[in-house]
Amino acid sequence: MRGQKSVLRAKTAESVKSWLIMLPGLLLMTFFVWEPLFESIRMSLYKTRNVELVRFIGLDNFISVTGKDDFVQALFNTFSYTFWSLLLGFALPILLAMLIGETRRGKGFFRTAVYLPNMLPGLAVIILWSAFFSGEKSGVLNILLGRLGVAPQSYLTRADWVVPIIILIATWKGAGATALIYMAGMASVSPELYEAAAIDGATVWHRVIHILLPAIRKLAGTLLILQIISVFQIMYEPMVLTKGGPDNASLSLMQLMWQYAFGGSMNYGKASAVAVIVTLILLVMTAIYSYFNRKESDWD
Repeated sequence: MRGQKSVLRAKTAESVKSWLIMLPGLLLMTFFVWEPLFESIRMSLYKTRNVELVRFIGLDNFISVTGKDDFVQALFNTFSYTFWSLLLGFALPILLAMLIGETRRGKGFFRTAVYLPNMLPGLAVIILWSAFFSGEKSGVLNILLGRLGVAPQSYLTRADWVVPIIILIATWKGAGATALIYMAGMASVSPELYEAAAIDGATVWHRVIHILLPAIRKLAGTLLILQIISVFQIMYEPMVLTKGGPDNASLSLMQLMWQYAFGGSMNYGKASAVAVIVTLILLVMTAIYSYFNRKESDWD
């Protein structure tokens, strides 16, 4: 009996220590994540005067927001950002990680080079690329293409180009950091597997398909859903680069939320409604990913 009590006390003490270790993180999560989230949900159900709750109006803010053309356009644009991000930016970090991993000399230099854009301030990156894509004759891209006989183009005022250009800029800035994460995952693959495959006559392509990619599949799935969540919240790139134009062609949901909150109307109720809609969409997409990921684990 005494032995059982001693074991119970030890387990209780270990449990208390674990909760004490987690307590600062839990408090920070409660104060900076959960409390603002629940406050946004509550505010979305009220008519507001700045941040003051005036009266309860139920789902009127959601009906008002979703019934406007700019919301439909922003929703379409946000999914368009996500599509172009996966098309242009999902495979690129994997490719960079494989190329750097196969490099025999100067590997540290290339790691630093691909990570360098991530170290630059976001606003500085936008200003840099706005000069590159400027529609003036002094624009860097226009100067380069002018040497090939191509007439100057106004890239950021074309509705069909502006979203891919913004995603290209975001990919340039963030691909290096993601590549380093993939490199860490690739480092866990045993070199003996590559050596055995090479002895069996497997080409580089076969080694990538049958050894490397299966090894980083779960990591790639996690980074995929994180990339979708990140791109779905894109805001400052279109805000600074195009101000949502031309004709709302680059307006995102998060930028629309900012316009409701700080763009003149100071309608925090409608801004909170947009934020809640974005959260619900991301929760649904995350749940879908988790479902298929669980199914795939069961098949394995």
